[in-house]
Amino acid sequence: MSVKPVAGVEFASAVPVLVIGAGACGLTAALAAHDGGVEPVLLERDREPRGSTALSSGFIPAAGTRFQRAKGVEDGPALLAADILVKNKGRSDPRVTARVAECAGPTIEWLADRHGIPFQLVEGFLYGGHSVLRMHATPKRTGADLMAHLLSAAARRGIGIMTNAQATTLFVGTDGCVRGVEIARPDGSVERIGCSTLVLACNGFGGNRALVRRHVPEMGDALYFGHDGNQGEALAWGEALGGIARDLTAYQGHGSVAHPHGILITWALMMEGGFQVNRWGERFSTEHRGYSEQAVEVLRQPEGIAFDIYDERLHRLGLDFEDYRGAVETGAVRHDNAIEGLAEQLGMPPTVLAATLAETQRMAAGAHGDRYGRDFRTKPPLAPPYYGVRVTGALFHTQGGLEIDTDARVLRRDRTPLPNLLAGGGAARGLSGPECDGYFSGSGLLSAITLGRIAGETAARIAHQRC
Repeated sequence: MSVKPVAGVEFASAVPVLVIGAGACGLTAALAAHDGGVEPVLLERDREPRGSTALSSGFIPAAGTRFQRAKGVEDGPALLAADILVKNKGRSDPRVTARVAECAGPTIEWLADRHGIPFQLVEGFLYGGHSVLRMHATPKRTGADLMAHLLSAAARRGIGIMTNAQATTLFVGTDGCVRGVEIARPDGSVERIGCSTLVLACNGFGGNRALVRRHVPEMGDALYFGHDGNQGEALAWGEALGGIARDLTAYQGHGSVAHPHGILITWALMMEGGFQVNRWGERFSTEHRGYSEQAVEVLRQPEGIAFDIYDERLHRLGLDFEDYRGAVETGAVRHDNAIEGLAEQLGMPPTVLAATLAETQRMAAGAHGDRYGRDFRTKPPLAPPYYGVRVTGALFHTQGGLEIDTDARVLRRDRTPLPNLLAGGGAARGLSGPECDGYFSGSGLLSAITLGRIAGETAARIAHQRC
């Protein structure tokens, strides 16, 4: 992760646009650059492109799409931006937030109509902080399915992806332009590739335990449910070139990863009426603040373990998700006609869990309020048979990153852009502000695909100008 002068360096080949990272951000940037009339090349450190995208739910919020209009959903960029800023308490860059919200809908439609990504509007539940239904996903509702479609789109355009190619060094001219990259191969060999423009789409630093402990110590020992290759290279390179990083204390966590199975359990189960308890069968927080901040609450419980409790109605909702079906197949999901029987299966005191369930039912009937602030009256009370999953809290990805302008150009400390360095997705400053409770559901992929497209379009323009 170094930056060196380009003087005296020879490149075996050169391309107009080079993209580091072949996840959702990098693939979208490459598709946009290709549509902009230049031939991009992606560098991927792994044997197969997957990244953190493949581990996600694959949900992307976007406003004002034809998919929403077909379902009678009224939405627009202003409402999306307002929802994001309410969640993060106005602490993200307002200009970038507005640009992302404005571009999200057109980006979803562009990916669908020009590149064949079969998006659908996700119905049946509403994530916290969203005013209307606006999550878009591919049919299987997984990040792996989204990745498969993006990779197919890149293949149809003949976009080159160099796998097993880990970028290690950037070569820079005296004018501040990145002139090329050195990559390392698994066999120890190295190659040097020149470029007119470079897009950093290599996510954040979630896989770098030392950086996580420095910037987000509360997640220092948590399960990491992201890609191990997210080591913070973009930060190191950007700062070495004079760029600035912001909000490094922000991240996306998740309070519902089946343990030890390592399978994401959709938070829709909690939003639609389920609740979480600790190993003693007691609730410990409001489950409706958001799945990101719930990760910390779960990790505060004994052994960092909690249990999702729900019923047949919500089990059927979960079956719409491939990840949840996988959890059922592996035996992570338990069920019983009696809440006491479920408690015994999950290894907690039956009388306590029964009392907790009874309390939620009384709150659903309006008998009294919740000491944690949740309103149980908006959803039906749980009814037998009952279901449960043992879960833990996890770190999904970091949200801090390089400061960018509305064209995804990396900014120097004086707010001027670096000549030909762009960043998107987790490599760029996110939309969460400085804290995990500012994370807006789906905004990781929102930043990835929207800033990916913006970065790709900007890269194409710069490449045509031959920086």
